[in-house]
Amino acid sequence: MVEDEVIAEQLERLLTPAITNQENYYRKLGLRERILNLPLMMAAVLTLLWRDVAGVRELTRILARNGFLWCNPTKVSQQAVSQRFLTFPQELFEKVFKDLLPSLRTAWHSRNKRPLPESIQFTLSKFEKIWIIDGSILEALFKKLQSLESVEKGQLAGKIITVIDLITRLPVEIWFEENPKASDTKAEENILNLVTENTLLLLDRGFYHFNFWHKLIAKKVEFITRIKKGAAIQIEQVFTDSYEMRDRKIRLGSGTKRTPFITLRLIEIRSGKTWHSYLTSVLDPHVLPPYVVADLYRRRWRIEEAFNTVKRLLGLSYLWTGSINGIKLQIWSTWLFYAVLVDLGDAVADELSLPFDEISLEMIYRGLYHFTMAHQKGKATDPVKYFADPKNRDLGIVKQKREPNTKLIVAPFPDIQRGSDQFFFNNSLKAS
Repeated sequence: MVEDEVIAEQLERLLTPAITNQENYYRKLGLRERILNLPLMMAAVLTLLWRDVAGVRELTRILARNGFLWCNPTKVSQQAVSQRFLTFPQELFEKVFKDLLPSLRTAWHSRNKRPLPESIQFTLSKFEKIWIIDGSILEALFKKLQSLESVEKGQLAGKIITVIDLITRLPVEIWFEENPKASDTKAEENILNLVTENTLLLLDRGFYHFNFWHKLIAKKVEFITRIKKGAAIQIEQVFTDSYEMRDRKIRLGSGTKRTPFITLRLIEIRSGKTWHSYLTSVLDPHVLPPYVVADLYRRRWRIEEAFNTVKRLLGLSYLWTGSINGIKLQIWSTWLFYAVLVDLGDAVADELSLPFDEISLEMIYRGLYHFTMAHQKGKATDPVKYFADPKNRDLGIVKQKREPNTKLIVAPFPDIQRGSDQFFFNNSLKAS
């Protein structure tokens, strides 16, 4: 992909404050004001990502002939750039990434034309935050650095535990574990230090750990997860028991130190001949009605979509380096670019007054090439308006609808409230 001055200017506008904030830390590390400094290295990594540069050799050629992003043409050796990728302090990229997130959240809150999903609107009247947490293994499929061409391919390169905000779809926190076989429960202490009161977590069964759940509840943090097959339950209270849905307060556990007793809600919803089961620490159906619980947990898949974007589309499965420092550098830069892509996708959704879920981040990423061509011909100046233009619908920015929209049932006790004003979601229920 060729460079485009509009995209380069937007990236520079977003990142310059965050990069500038790290200059003092850069000097504290004893790093000299050399050519391959933080601004140039950040520009180099982003260029590898968004222009899909084949490797450091080609990156060095681009830098020497044309420069990239905010960097003027500069001659440096390929060996120097490769070595810099191996040794450049990854914590600088981490700090830039985390400095950028607040401005992206502010931008998200400034947009109000794209509608939020009904289950999220309803839940925001009860909780301040809705976060998804999950882990993903990194695969070292090939290397972009010449110095690592002899390293065995296909080896695992560690594991990332990621927290995504379901509302903004932006990353909240990322932890890297060198051992790719480490269980998700190793991240529990980090999670407990991160979460605050009045947060709702969507967890997969990797965090199926009763002591961890008790600690979350003690912090007034609630969660939704899935029950393990064959789990022994003791029913304490029945809220709803019908042909299509069961909602019950149950007790799990054996009373041992490892599996202490815990009281939760078990919600089971029939779909055809299959029952889908959900566990939540929210014991009151008025706070989280059963169909809201099911719809929220269905949205836990958004973190799998995020992993797919960063690993397959943005290349985090294709590691540039075998060093831990280099892997972390790539992790921070890839998630940083992902956050910028989410921000662009949200701006397009707002321009079209469509839900974010209807926007394809993959096609926006691929569509940057077409915007670049249009801009060079004088036919486009703003990527948001370009992607939102009905003339460009063939780019596939707006996903094709696979199923019709259905109204969300928000009744705490659907069987006895059917036909009432409180049965389906409406905007007045957000504050009720």
